[in-house]
Amino acid sequence: MFERQIAIPSSEEIVQELPLPKPLAKIKASRDALAKDVIAGRSEKLLVIVGPCSAHEAAPVLEYVRRLGRLNERVKEKLVLIPRIYTNKPRTKGVGYKGMFSQPDPENRENILKGIYAIRDLHIKAIEESGLSAADEMLYPENYAYVEDLLTYIAVGARSSENQLHRLVSSGIELPVGIKNPTGGSIPVTLNSVYAAQSPQVFMYHNYQVATGGNEYAHVVLRGRVDHYGNDIPNYHYETVMQVFEGYHKSEELKNPAVVIDANHSNSKKQYRQQVRIVEEVLQNRTYDADFKRIVKGFMIESFLEEGSQKHDIVFGKSITDPCLGWEETERLILDIADKA
Repeated sequence: MFERQIAIPSSEEIVQELPLPKPLAKIKASRDALAKDVIAGRSEKLLVIVGPCSAHEAAPVLEYVRRLGRLNERVKEKLVLIPRIYTNKPRTKGVGYKGMFSQPDPENRENILKGIYAIRDLHIKAIEESGLSAADEMLYPENYAYVEDLLTYIAVGARSSENQLHRLVSSGIELPVGIKNPTGGSIPVTLNSVYAAQSPQVFMYHNYQVATGGNEYAHVVLRGRVDHYGNDIPNYHYETVMQVFEGYHKSEELKNPAVVIDANHSNSKKQYRQQVRIVEEVLQNRTYDADFKRIVKGFMIESFLEEGSQKHDIVFGKSITDPCLGWEETERLILDIADKA
């Protein structure tokens, strides 16, 4: 049984009510071009998608992106920094907190309508205060329309990458979409998802039959895998990346070979401090092999103002989901990436 609780206006109505101001839309368009150029190989810069596991409260997220905006001025010749502002992030088992989209106040009950306004306001303010447009996860394809004018990068998670609707909606997005390997780690399945996202599609979306032209900026994100016994197995090492490289080049249909390394999750076994070591190893491999360097386009890093995590929102700027690097460590890491890019 479905109990109707709150009527949600269409995405068109809400975007019209709370639009992205034209000066900020110009900033976003220029940022979109930078990110697409990296994925397409037109730029040798690296993408760094960095920020909290879950954007659970606006004030610390805005403080974080302001700092990131200032840091961007120091590294913009080498890196494209994209704040990670994930507003749909749930807990792993899907019970409890489900992200700002559903719960604008993590300590209170769901209010999706209020959440939609909250995340649009957050993304708009983030661009205004930092000059950086953000990444968000497309956990629910139906929700993407409420933020599609605000984002520069979209992630499809490990539990969603095999879902047909995620693949189809990705095919209609004209931005980089990072598709994570499924939790089982299959590279062929991941490349099939990228192929589906890069291909023209026809499907039902928001009560319409829609047609898409395919998204040539869809690409692979390696986030580690989980074996049958629940053990985390990394896949950021040289051998797996080159397996992806070979998979791309065996297919004549796949465009813009690209891999982004997720330094946390099963790659780090959620040991957040290991992200630094993982990034350093990948950077070293980029100096060793030209093909590895050519295909690795950047990193995903989980980071917030304060390191670690907490169960409840008590410490300002500390994650309430997965543990994160703190700001000082993050700043050092980003400067090091820029130095070695």
